[in-house]
Amino acid sequence: MKPIRIESGIIVYYGNRVGQVMDGCAVVDPMFEGPEMNTFLEMQRNLREVKWIDGMFDQLMSSPKDNHEIQVLKNCRIWQLCPDVDIRMKFIGYEELCRNFGPINPDNYRQVYDGVVETNDLEMLYEKFRNTSPNGYCGHALSISDVLELYDEFGSTFHYVDRYGFQQVDFSMVVKEMNMTELS
Repeated sequence: MKPIRIESGIIVYYGNRVGQVMDGCAVVDPMFEGPEMNTFLEMQRNLREVKWIDGMFDQLMSSPKDNHEIQVLKNCRIWQLCPDVDIRMKFIGYEELCRNFGPINPDNYRQVYDGVVETNDLEMLYEKFRNTSPNGYCGHALSISDVLELYDEFGSTFHYVDRYGFQQVDFSMVVKEMNMTELS
């Protein structure tokens, strides 16, 4: 048996599931990047692109072996209202916020977390940040009026924690400002 192979769209490296191939793109955990893996991937004529994404190994190893629909994990940022905003803006539903204060304003928020998470499922993230405080988390328990951001190299989606569920919102000013700050 070959040390590196592709079985049903899964890249297997010495018996470990380390990546996935879909639509001509290989997504591989960077801990397996090296001459042997790079040479193997270069020899695959059906691959147009290789992406190295942290957490792929953990995700593949924790998923059922017959699961071929592995979702690439995004990173997560959590935004909470700044301490000095109008207290009436805190812990209210999205409709009430818009009705009483206008559309969501990113200037009223501060980032309290930025890190890798083990799921893209908003409900699971809500439970995680409501009940625990992972390393680097410096806010209160996740609650109504907070904003969850899921992001990767292709962009971000923002989700207001509403009374019941989530409301996708336009929060893009923050990303532009952050990128401008990082370039300075």
